[in-house]
Amino acid sequence: MSESGVSESGVSESGTTGPPVLGVWLGVDVGSVRVGVARSDPRGVLAFPVETVRRDAREHTDLDRLGTLMAEHEAVGVVVGLPRTLAGREGPAVVAAREFGDGLAARIAPAEVIFVDERLTTVVAQRNLSTSGVRGRSKRAVVDQAAAVEILQSFLNRTRADRQGRP
Repeated sequence: MSESGVSESGVSESGTTGPPVLGVWLGVDVGSVRVGVARSDPRGVLAFPVETVRRDAREHTDLDRLGTLMAEHEAVGVVVGLPRTLAGREGPAVVAAREFGDGLAARIAPAEVIFVDERLTTVVAQRNLSTSGVRGRSKRAVVDQAAAVEILQSFLNRTRADRQGRP
């Protein structure tokens, strides 16, 4: 890690670098079975669901698909959620998310991968989907995308506030 908080592979922890590059960003919610993907508009204001990718830790087709999505959307970087515990601890899910982000960084360099705390995003996403009337199998199919939207939107909001000098 350099003094700026960015490793030579382009991976950083949120809050350790200056404002991220303007442009389309992808947000990902890494699970053991699926990876939810969201994208921002080019101005970095709104996050939208994109798709759910089947997790493939053996052949890494999931990382290949994210690389393809980066190119398709001409994205400047990826925000990877870290599912820390409520106490802020890092368990096996965080290790898996970091490994995923590191593998992705190697594929999309020089684009940046930023890790952000994503406590409760899946819970919020499930609640929002339920409130919207989405139930059962259809909910399972989109909850990962909705969690990715929550992760990315939180990042965009914080980035915009940082640019405007607000806490």
